[in-house]
Amino acid sequence: MCVPVLNCYSCPGALGACPVGSLQTALGARHHFPFYVLGTMMLFGILLGRLVCGLLCPFGLVQDLMHKIPVPKWSVPKKIDRPMRYLKYAVLLGTVILLPALVVTKTGITPPYFCEYICPAGMLGGGIPQMIANPALRKLAGMLFSWKVLVLLLILLLSMFIHRPFCRYLCPLGAFYALFNRFAFYQMSLNERKCTGCKKCERSCPMAVEITREINSSECIRCGKCKAVCPEGAISSGFMFNNLKPYGDYRAYGTRSRRR
Repeated sequence: MCVPVLNCYSCPGALGACPVGSLQTALGARHHFPFYVLGTMMLFGILLGRLVCGLLCPFGLVQDLMHKIPVPKWSVPKKIDRPMRYLKYAVLLGTVILLPALVVTKTGITPPYFCEYICPAGMLGGGIPQMIANPALRKLAGMLFSWKVLVLLLILLLSMFIHRPFCRYLCPLGAFYALFNRFAFYQMSLNERKCTGCKKCERSCPMAVEITREINSSECIRCGKCKAVCPEGAISSGFMFNNLKPYGDYRAYGTRSRRR
């Protein structure tokens, strides 16, 4: 069964398949269009948007825990941060969709390029446990395994200084769910009448979203930290009902604040 988060099926304890890995496998097979995998991903995207990233993804949790290590934190300048955000869309389009769909190897088997060369979640949850559990596999480890370990260590190291760098810049699944964020059923809402413009919400946001300007940004992972720190209770969240308004709030979602 395809689950909604990065969940490497090579993990010895895995009961579900990663949607990114499943999509690459289906596209690489070239026998049929991946209706089931895309349908599952779109279902969660339409219902929850990037709430999946904020509250369900195990590798998101790992990054959150790494960021709690008491070291000086970095603030990425906007002129660097904003262009870097588009990298995850390039990863989604290139390594997850185009390469598996278009590249034909001599063996007839298309490698899952993202899983094989980039995915740190697969290395942490699948590759390393497999090496620990199977001594014979350790003799087969080569440059590719070393490269993936290096990618994992680099992302974990960056997570100590930058909140969720993989989610911000590299995760193709986050890029996919971001496409649904603005109109997913689950939304965040800012009550402009209560908002005092203190910006505590923005300082607490792990994804550096400008909440008072665009609370339902494609980068918002609906983690609820902004809602928790707001001293005026101006931020709410819930499923949209009654003319596209979040449950429990009276204002339309995603409005821009008049206060600067």
